[in-house]
Parts: sequence; structure tokens; C-alpha cells
Amino acid sequence: MAASDCEVRAAECVSYRRSRAGLHQSLWPISDNSKCLFLSGSPNCSLYAATQPTCATSNQKDMSMRAAFYEQQGPAADVLVVGEVPPPHPGRGEVRVRLAVSGLNPSDIKSRTGFHASMQYGRVIPHQDGAGVVDEVGEDVEADRIGERVWVYEAQSGSPSGTAAEFVAVPAERAVPLPAGVSFETGASVGIPALTAHRCLFADGDVRGLRVLVHGGAGVVGRAAIMLAKWAGAWVATTVRDRADIDAAGDAGADVVINMLENDVAAVIKAATAGAGVDRIVEVDLLSNLDTDLASLAPGGVISTYAVDGVDDLASVPVFRAMRAGAAFRFVLVYTVPAPAKRAAVEDVTAWLAARGYRPRIGLTAPLDRIVEAHEALESRKVKGNILVRTQPVADFE
Repeated sequence: MAASDCEVRAAECVSYRRSRAGLHQSLWPISDNSKCLFLSGSPNCSLYAATQPTCATSNQKDMSMRAAFYEQQGPAADVLVVGEVPPPHPGRGEVRVRLAVSGLNPSDIKSRTGFHASMQYGRVIPHQDGAGVVDEVGEDVEADRIGERVWVYEAQSGSPSGTAAEFVAVPAERAVPLPAGVSFETGASVGIPALTAHRCLFADGDVRGLRVLVHGGAGVVGRAAIMLAKWAGAWVATTVRDRADIDAAGDAGADVVINMLENDVAAVIKAATAGAGVDRIVEVDLLSNLDTDLASLAPGGVISTYAVDGVDDLASVPVFRAMRAGAAFRFVLVYTVPAPAKRAAVEDVTAWLAARGYRPRIGLTAPLDRIVEAHEALESRKVKGNILVRTQPVADFE
């Protein structure tokens, strides 16, 4: 087929796509013949792509993307590979995001190492969080979302394909508009940490005017919890285990920072609250801190815990003491938060971003080719703050 014929058929595909509500629409210009591959809603396009490979393959970027992936669980250096894989395209109710930055979280490590489950897919592109630009939409998604800057959460939940790649396709609601002026780095840092912190803080009501204790204030979730609670109008105390972390926890906005290795946390809390105690506790290590938590809690207060060291961890609760305190326990796993609460959290977190309430502490940013280094840094706990993977050069998004 001649090049001119190829151009005509490509234009026909785009025209067909735009004339039919719900068919895939992309950011790519009509003049780029290779984009026929994207128009899976049109029988003309699918036939054209299948029968005219010379036209359909004129742009190799449409045929593959760079991604990190693993095909078996194990140590990062043994199983993580960076290579070319087929790019995703959005299905009904989905968008495709051209990713600038991918965020790494402990749950990504746990999935790779088989912490709680074996491989569910033959190949996994890891990471749940990220940020970038919508470049293609699927059926039932408005075309005006194309070109939108977004933060992405839970990309790899229920899917083999996460954000450690140049592109990812996700349900449209999981690609959330990123407020103007908020960087991709901040957007890639917000998903799991902020949504986890939000659930711990707000599952039992508003915290305005309440007193909150956040354990591990120098950690990623801890920092997000401090900043969210302050944004919402709470008084916040936090704990650290290293003198070097005191300034970082204070920078997050905590009213009181307690080195728990040098101080009686409950005594400091009682003194700072005139004996009242705290109404909410955001807990990263329940097994170690349970006694301190019960001593620090106000009557009817809530302890929300979001982390475990092992799947078989057991907590022994002093029942009468907890009853006397009127204590409530909440166990939080971000992936199982009920849908209405998740939607409310996304709305709040986006407003918080727009108000410049979140300032992540970026500990490491690595290019995709050095993803093993990023995973090992998180596992070793030698890096303080969010760990990010840059999936494409920042200049490509300017």
C-alpha cells in the first residue's frame, strides 16, 4: 500500500473513532499513521492494522514500552528485569497514563517477595503509585481527560501491570487530577501513604479540635498523617526513634516530637494534654507500642494500626484495661477500604494537595534502569523518606 493510501486509511480510522461515542481516543495527531493501532473500537482500524503491518508499525513506540517486571518472586537483584514489553491500552472505563514518576512502597516489596501471596500473574510490572499525563481514554470516559496531569493510586491492585513503566492503564477513578503547580514527584508520593493515613485518621470521624498521636513521624505514612491531621485542624504529637529524625518530624508540623527511646511517651502526652490523653493514635508497630498506646489514650479513643512485620503476627490485648479506657481498635489495609470511604479519601487528599498541605520528604529518586537499587534501599531502611523511580526523562513532559 502506498504511503498516501496509508494516510487516508489512518485519517478514516481517526474520523471513525471521533464520530462514535465511547471509542478509544488518544492524544496522538491524525497525521501519525501508526496510531491506527490505538483505534481498537473501529473494525476498519483493526483490519487495517492486521493487514497492513508496514503502516501499523511505522512508530515503534506504539509497539513497545520500557518497563521493569518480574516473572518469579524473590530478591530484587535476582528477579527484577528492565526491558521492552507491549504497551497497555485502556478498556471500558479506563484511561492510559504516560508516566513520569513511579512511587515505591513497602507493599510493592511484599508482593515481589511473596510476603502474603504467591504470584498471581505470569509477569508483574510492580508499583501502585505514580504520576503523569493521560494520553488515551477508553469507552465511557470523556475525551477531555486527554492531556490531564494526574496522580495514580492502586495501579497494580487486581492487575499485573503497575507504574514501573512508561505507560499504565487504570480505572479512570484511579487517575486523579493533579492540582496545578503540584509536581509529579509529589503526585507519585501521595497514593498509598496518604490514603492509609487518611483512613487511620478519619475512619471514625473528623479530627478537627482533637488530639492525635502519630507513631513513626519520620516515616512516609507518619509524615503524611502529621500533615493531614494538621491540615484538618488537629493537635498532633509524634514519636521518633532516632535523634536525627526529630527535625524532620518537626518540619512535618507536629506540635510535640517525642524521642521514644529517651522519654516516657505516655507521660509526655499526659503532660502536654493536661492529663486528657489523645483521641486518635496512628500506629505503625502495635505489638511494641500497645502498652504505651493504652496509657496515652483518652477515654473512647481509637488506635488505628496499618503495618505488620509478619502475616502471622498476633497481638495480646489486656482486655479489661482496654475496656476501662473505652478503647477502640481499627486495623487498616488501604486495599480493602470500602469504596465510599476511598472516594472520600481521594477527594480530601486532592484538596490537601491543592492547599499545598503535603510536602513529601524525597529520600531517593532513581531512573528506571536502577529500580533494583530503589527496591534494595527501601528494604534496607537506610533511606529516609519516599523512594521514587523516574520512568521517563522529565524533559519529555515540559
